[in-house]
Amino acid sequence: MASNLNTNSRSALDKRKRGKKYRAAVKALNPEKEYSLQEACETVKKASYVKFDATVDLMMRLGVDPKHADQAIRGATALPHGLGKKIRVVVFARGEKLAEAREAGADEVGGDDLAEKIQKGWFDFDAVVASPDMMGTVGKLGKVLGPRGLMPNPKLGTVTPDVAKSVKELKAGRVEYRVEKAGIIHVPVGKVSFDAKKLAENAATVIEAVAKAKPSTVKGTYLKKINLSSTMGPGVLVETSTYR
Repeated sequence: MASNLNTNSRSALDKRKRGKKYRAAVKALNPEKEYSLQEACETVKKASYVKFDATVDLMMRLGVDPKHADQAIRGATALPHGLGKKIRVVVFARGEKLAEAREAGADEVGGDDLAEKIQKGWFDFDAVVASPDMMGTVGKLGKVLGPRGLMPNPKLGTVTPDVAKSVKELKAGRVEYRVEKAGIIHVPVGKVSFDAKKLAENAATVIEAVAKAKPSTVKGTYLKKINLSSTMGPGVLVETSTYR
């Protein structure tokens, strides 16, 4: 009897946590099935029930131990169809590179003046690019940019002498991926309003980039799980065998 009461209590708690629309969306898909990437994108679009243009997120569980430096997977890749939103980019540079960054579409450019503005609490931007000679200035912002994931990094192409190229790529929809402590990577790959084929091509670009980044020291299964979901929507499993 007590067991039934506990089960009923958990069931009632789950219903309070999840709304009717979410539960209806879950019923419309098979939670145990691994869908092809194209099917997964179509299913995510159908399962989205919010009134705004939800973001579609890709989640990958990797068989890595991020505590080891060579298994701390991190990188960036350009999405063929962008993210479907405006990316605000600031650039730290000097001389002619300031004009090049502006022409490329940078939202804000500067040096010490820009650093001071950020130190005072201005964070109305999504990405930071810096020329190598400006890292002395940018380095002082590590404590405020680092926790927000905004610190420029040569490995991600955001510390570069070609600031204009980096700005254009970011504006077009370049995304960064970084494995978390639990071995999980989360990356946005577009909007629910995107055509399913475009979403699939964006997601495939990220999956293939992460697959190619497999460290030689990893033993066993590298890509353990792939999941797609929209904002507030249920997750849809994606078959991993294609990418192993």
